[in-house]
Amino acid sequence: MEVLSPAGNLQKLKYAVYFGADAVYAGGSEFGLRANCGNLNKNELHQAASFCREQNRNLYITVNIFPRNDDLKKLPEYLSYLQELKVDGLIISDPGIFRLAREFAPEIPIHISTQANVTSWKSAQFWYESGAKRIVLARELGITEIIEIREKLPDLELEIFVHGAMCMAYSGRCLLSSFLNNRSANSGDCSQPCRWSYNLVEETRPGEFFPLEQDKRGSYIMNSKDLCLFDRLPEIVAAGIDSIKIEGRMKSLYYVANLSRVYKHAVQSIRHNQPLDQNLRKELDKISHRHYTQGFFSDPTNQDTLFHNNSSYLRNYQFIGEIIRQENNYIEIPVKAKFVPGDELEIIFPDPSQDYCFTVEKILSQENEPLIKANPNTIVKVLVDKKFGEAGIIRKKVC
Repeated sequence: MEVLSPAGNLQKLKYAVYFGADAVYAGGSEFGLRANCGNLNKNELHQAASFCREQNRNLYITVNIFPRNDDLKKLPEYLSYLQELKVDGLIISDPGIFRLAREFAPEIPIHISTQANVTSWKSAQFWYESGAKRIVLARELGITEIIEIREKLPDLELEIFVHGAMCMAYSGRCLLSSFLNNRSANSGDCSQPCRWSYNLVEETRPGEFFPLEQDKRGSYIMNSKDLCLFDRLPEIVAAGIDSIKIEGRMKSLYYVANLSRVYKHAVQSIRHNQPLDQNLRKELDKISHRHYTQGFFSDPTNQDTLFHNNSSYLRNYQFIGEIIRQENNYIEIPVKAKFVPGDELEIIFPDPSQDYCFTVEKILSQENEPLIKANPNTIVKVLVDKKFGEAGIIRKKVC
């Protein structure tokens, strides 16, 4: 079973692979549903495709917007370029783009996006008989429904989301952002108004705001919890799922890397008939996340998918930065969050058994000047007492 990780930019793509992802999904500068993450320009797409081939990993490109007429004019050239790169799959929602992909990128397998709302075996059969290789099933499906689709269509690849943010709308088809903020979620520019606090206003009493719950902060009536199916992985493997997907192209490098290694090691444990490592489960609480839910996995009518008190993240650890170089006894770090001598930091690696904690003793600037603190958006050197391998990521416990 493939572990499929998000890649909001080229650096995140590489760290997802370093930390265990079997495949990554990314978007170009256009035609994907994450307009505000880094995405990949043409040169970066070329680098990404070459890197994934070298690492024997798969690269899937999102072309999953719902296009307007003007988009259709530019798509043939873009699809032809992806054909030249020989990427491993195109993630598509719209029948029009599907037809263009068959014409201008006929050698690339097509994966039907979760945005296409595939919720039945008959719908999956339609796409399969039309030429799709894989279906990314709707998050609304329960495990018994997924198993039935697997039984009905044994040759069709099935992919499901197992971790990350969920949308309050049906499979992400939401008009709120366009309506309230003139930013189209279906073109990749969602402003997430479902996360805002709402109050009730009575028509004849403008300016008087009534909380929908008895809470001075208002009510977050549409705020979804984050999906987490880690504990259900044995059932997912048994169901014959081909790929498990992690949401988060707009999340940090630390988020992408840590989740990639957690789910990869968990899948390996299941393959070797070993129980899930609860230390891996604890790692899921060490990334920035909202309250977790198993979504509709057990019950498609589950009501426990929203959190009404607030839309804030739970953050127990801060992402400090990654090791970009080690020289003698110093590691070089591009700093993402402040730290000072005396702070305890932890370095995580692709193999969790190699994770390493240490107390900061000395911080130097790039010019080797002593510093009393490391500030964000600077590069510093930190004294350590051992030699590390590549791809170390540094974090700090904050509560």
